[in-house]
Amino acid sequence: MDRRRFLRAAGLTGAGVAGLGVLGSGVASAGEGGLLDGILGGRGSEDESAVSDAAVLNFALNLEYLEAEFYLRAVTGEGLADSQVDGRGELGRVTGGYKVPFETKIGRQYAEEIAQDEKAHVDFLRTALGDAKVARPEIDLQDAFTAAATAAGVIGPGETFDPFKDETSFLLGAFIFEDVGVTAYKGAAPLVSNKTFLEAAAGILAVEAYHAGLVRTLLLQGGAADAVGKISDARDSLDGPSDLDQGIVDRNGSANIVPADENSIAFSRTPGQVLNIAYLNPDAVGSGGFFPAGVNGEVNTSDANG
Repeated sequence: MDRRRFLRAAGLTGAGVAGLGVLGSGVASAGEGGLLDGILGGRGSEDESAVSDAAVLNFALNLEYLEAEFYLRAVTGEGLADSQVDGRGELGRVTGGYKVPFETKIGRQYAEEIAQDEKAHVDFLRTALGDAKVARPEIDLQDAFTAAATAAGVIGPGETFDPFKDETSFLLGAFIFEDVGVTAYKGAAPLVSNKTFLEAAAGILAVEAYHAGLVRTLLLQGGAADAVGKISDARDSLDGPSDLDQGIVDRNGSANIVPADENSIAFSRTPGQVLNIAYLNPDAVGSGGFFPAGVNGEVNTSDANG
């Protein structure tokens, strides 16, 4: 898919570019009161490993905010509590989202379990970061889905894609997040210096992979391979020239529940590539798509893939 056509179809323009500083100076001493401070021994601002780990964990926290708000609204009609969203940076509101009328018992049960997992991830990362945690940024669960679905060709121009209207639509929305979450945690793993946090990140990656497998299985069972393939192609058009994405069937039409390379190893995305998809933009920008005002924290700019 042509990247410029994706932007035109999505109705997006290049937003203002924010600086990317994984080792910025503003986070180093901010871990007081959290696990980060205890594990790193309360080291001062000169310790760059503390800065890097805090920046990476806060990047992950932004993504967990997005997933938690999506799933919680889908199963309960409400999002995170006020006590779960405060922190550094601009606290943003959430647009869209309501209780999904699930058609199947298993679909509803899976969604309820995943919602609790994502809420727990938010709480864990916030506790780990302590005073260094970032606030929930502004999140769009309405227009961003329509923009992405239009650009991918899942819906036509002028139509609306609502991931909360029925179970299949919900699963397609979940597919966008879960596959990206797996590649995001794998790609961020080499950036985490502290082994305790690296182990925790590996644990979260495993949970996200379980989620992704469940979502992909239900979509394949429901006959949504065509729509999933279009979303996969659209994501690939955003994150650079490498083929990092796969649908739920291979070119022979066989099931492809586990997207992996020739060695059956999951793919990695850099934080910038993850933000290309979250911002729905192949260029280096600081906001857009699911995060209309950008994410909070030091890692906040997408890669330049245009």
